[in-house]
Amino acid sequence: MLKPDWPLPKNVAIAFTDRHGGYSLPPYDSLNLGLHVGDDPKRVKANREQLVYALNLPSEPLWLEQVHGVEVLSFSDIASIPKNDQQVPIADGSYTNQFGQVCAVMTADCLPILFCDKQGQQIAAVHAGWRGLCSGIIEQAVKRFSVPASELIACLGPSIGPNMFEVGAEVKSAFVAQQMTAASCFIAKAGADDKYLADIVGLAKLRLAKLGVSCILSVDECTMSNHNYFSYRREKQTGRMASLIWLKS
Repeated sequence: MLKPDWPLPKNVAIAFTDRHGGYSLPPYDSLNLGLHVGDDPKRVKANREQLVYALNLPSEPLWLEQVHGVEVLSFSDIASIPKNDQQVPIADGSYTNQFGQVCAVMTADCLPILFCDKQGQQIAAVHAGWRGLCSGIIEQAVKRFSVPASELIACLGPSIGPNMFEVGAEVKSAFVAQQMTAASCFIAKAGADDKYLADIVGLAKLRLAKLGVSCILSVDECTMSNHNYFSYRREKQTGRMASLIWLKS
């Protein structure tokens, strides 16, 4: 479990889970928090209960069905948000300005981003795979806040690193078409035509900076090379970590 000692407002708490400390069996060992990956639901629920207890959360996190989109829901909008058959909201991020509501996203290589304002009154969590990142998930999250982007803090959690994230030329083209400087986040892979190594953290930082978010904090841990984390690209059949943010009062 990562709880970075970052200069955040006193009223804001964050945490990034790893794969240790839960009840799931291989290949989901052990703190798998995803119900959608084929794990025993009873073990996942036990893991989620363990998480609430370990972090002394004010409530169960709002778990989402993430679809690599750009929907960032507000807790006040939950009733009108589309849901899956288990009544789980379909979105890739959540926002709140209320104590007692925990924003959370699950990842296993994609980039989790936690937001708060510098006054510690508003928070959000988003799941930023390359598709969501390119389509504007960060921009949608920033729009949820009632303060300028310059008053926000962005916390970037563990994700696949720039030496491991292989993508096709179409991915580079999609980002560069929106922001020319994004080309600096792609390195041609030796011996592989039209393949690149992409820096998803670097791409997120460029988009945040373009919006005016200057306070950006990053864990800089690669989920694919560090076996303390779940990695879909490394293992395919695996669990999910959670990145969480909540207000303390």
